[in-house]
Amino acid sequence: MFKESQNLCKSVMQLFSPKSEWSDKVYLSDECKERFLTNTDIPELGESGYFMAGLAELEAGYEIEREGIGIHTLLVTLEGSGVLITPEFVKELKPYSLTVLPAGLPYRFELHPDFTHWKMVWILLERLPKWDDLISEGQAVMPFESSEQVWSLMNLLHLEINGRPAYRRLLISEVSRILARFEAKPYSSAIRVQTTFNDIEAQLHHDWTVKSIAERCFISQEQLNRVCKSLYGMSPRSKLIQLRMDKATDLLRYEDWAIALIAQRLGYNDPYNFTHRFRKYFGCSPREYRKRFRESDPKTSAG
Repeated sequence: MFKESQNLCKSVMQLFSPKSEWSDKVYLSDECKERFLTNTDIPELGESGYFMAGLAELEAGYEIEREGIGIHTLLVTLEGSGVLITPEFVKELKPYSLTVLPAGLPYRFELHPDFTHWKMVWILLERLPKWDDLISEGQAVMPFESSEQVWSLMNLLHLEINGRPAYRRLLISEVSRILARFEAKPYSSAIRVQTTFNDIEAQLHHDWTVKSIAERCFISQEQLNRVCKSLYGMSPRSKLIQLRMDKATDLLRYEDWAIALIAQRLGYNDPYNFTHRFRKYFGCSPREYRKRFRESDPKTSAG
């Protein structure tokens, strides 16, 4: 299991500490939105070992505290951040993480005070043998690359209330498959970094920073730098630039794509910044590169 401590910022560490006394509390601000998936609306959930689930988009205030309930709780964080408090630890619930809270143990989770929102899926599981492997390590927060898939599947399931039972079973079985194949053991840092850069390649328009990449990998910036140099022979920043520049050469082959549009697509809001970076990387401007490609491409020349 991944047990690396998830350090909170200093201000949050001063606000929270492990608890010894517990009560049952629930608070949601007026700005919070939750869509419920219940056995009444979706009877196929109960057939598959789910007690209930929900899609939550939380803002302004959100707190849940339980003394210990008779079902297992999972939190799948997609955006923003929450804070988990247990008798043993305090941890930040970052994007692309899975929080496992086995039945019978007290806990508290709430919206992180340094964030304006928290987008997550909560899932309540019946106490069945099929979930034993998932909850075997106790209360824990682990990296989870399937957060977007779980959100999408649960959203489709919600849309199928009063819909097609066969399709609902298919969606639930896919969620179960994702949870079943998840192993509560650490992914190596190298695998997490490789997986993250694969995701980055598909989202080059995001405002990626070394800090955000390290957080996505659940490692420090220093460790990210070491792993990147071992895997790619370059720093994380250089790898990000390489991915953007390689994609730029592909996009520049399409004459209908304005250079400013390509720059924005690759995460450069300022086209001049993109041109400067491209010239530094390839020794020519994007416009010059496009011209050279046009002149060297037989299909283009024939036209």
